[in-house]
Amino acid sequence: MDRARRLAFLVDSADYFNELAEALRQAEHEIWVVGWDFNPDIPLRPGHEDECRLGELFQQALDAKPDLVIRILVWAMGPVYSGKSLKVFQENGILGHERVCLKFAMRQPVWSSHHQKIVVIDDSIAFIGGIDLTARRWDDSNHLPTNPLRVSPNGKPYEAVHDMQVMIDGSAARSISDIVRHRWAQANEEIPRHRPVQTTRWPAHRMPDLENCRVALALTQPDAKSPIRRGQSNRLALNAIHAAESHIYIEAQYLTSFSIADAMAKRLAEENPPEIVVVTTRLCHGLMEKLVLGVNRQRLIRRLKRVDRQNRLRVMYAVVPDEAGELHDVYIHSKLLIVDDRFIRVGSSNLNNRSEGLDTEADLAIEAHSPQERAAIAGLRHRLLAEHLASTPKEICETFEECGTLGQTIDRHNVNARGLRDFKVDVQKGKTEPVMGTALVDPSRPFHPVAHLRRRMQHIGTRLISLIF
Repeated sequence: MDRARRLAFLVDSADYFNELAEALRQAEHEIWVVGWDFNPDIPLRPGHEDECRLGELFQQALDAKPDLVIRILVWAMGPVYSGKSLKVFQENGILGHERVCLKFAMRQPVWSSHHQKIVVIDDSIAFIGGIDLTARRWDDSNHLPTNPLRVSPNGKPYEAVHDMQVMIDGSAARSISDIVRHRWAQANEEIPRHRPVQTTRWPAHRMPDLENCRVALALTQPDAKSPIRRGQSNRLALNAIHAAESHIYIEAQYLTSFSIADAMAKRLAEENPPEIVVVTTRLCHGLMEKLVLGVNRQRLIRRLKRVDRQNRLRVMYAVVPDEAGELHDVYIHSKLLIVDDRFIRVGSSNLNNRSEGLDTEADLAIEAHSPQERAAIAGLRHRLLAEHLASTPKEICETFEECGTLGQTIDRHNVNARGLRDFKVDVQKGKTEPVMGTALVDPSRPFHPVAHLRRRMQHIGTRLISLIF
């Protein structure tokens, strides 16, 4: 456990990028960027007078602060997989600067990815969540179907996208820096010995959502020697679902974790189960994602609905209308779990098998110990529902306090074109087990081919010897 002096929930990347731009301008000694992907050509504040690209902001900071060093760690396959950031391999422009060090995370188990999304500045302020500094991430909370500002660096528009990040300072920011430094040492076999003295980096204009609160950092480290450290984030989520009393609110890019499904199914089968509301995406990027993760999502929802005899489960996706009234999906990229008003986990961990024990993840969690902390967690949930339902946090809060359930609150406000729609699945017909190919596309643990081959050869050898003798 660590203590955050201040903490703010940044909903959608426009909010995050605004605060990040301000923090980068204040950097004195170190900027750490850790991500699945990275693109220095993204604009941080589209449409503003001080609009500039991330690389340009880095250059301005380096010119102004002669002691500043920028270190960037990116998964080696991220730019290849996304197809948006291949130029990072060229190390031209800002990436060729003598005080910018770019490294690629390659020392993971086979099929594993480096998936953490973190920025730390001078060990004094940190950002952690689900948003990479790359293309196709920026959007504001309006999520307009067509927004001339929402384009990739190559000018190509992309769909509305919803996400979350957390801004934090105090000793917790230094602990997040420890995570980054550990990952850097794994990838680079060296770590800077000097560490800057913590100073105040919190933006004066930003009111924190929480002050002087205890937070926990949960990791997924597939190559960790201790089993306890390999899947902290998943165990934390399972324990939170088990402890839920009244309601569980989830936002998830993927909904294909069958261990999470087991935990939710067990709760739904109880005599007095908690409410479970899941807001996820209906969109699939790529053929394999559609054939495996998309099908598994349908099967998982079917499985949960079959045990939901008291109608306590809602699995929904967000839509926004265009000028002609046609509805468009919002791509949900956030990774969020809120249990009652007592617990929140937000970070990089998806609700898929990979995030349980294969990919490298980092999440921040808060367990409320005061009325103020419970109010902040409830306030975030109301803020998110208000965004999805074209309402206000105040209206959502008042309705929830009146009726006491998430389902009724959603139904009362879900009367606009912009809103949440139920996933439609045939509950009676269809399979509920993982689709063939899941172990390859969405495995839950590292695969060690050499060790596997050695065990197979030993088994074959033992069988041959037993047949001969």
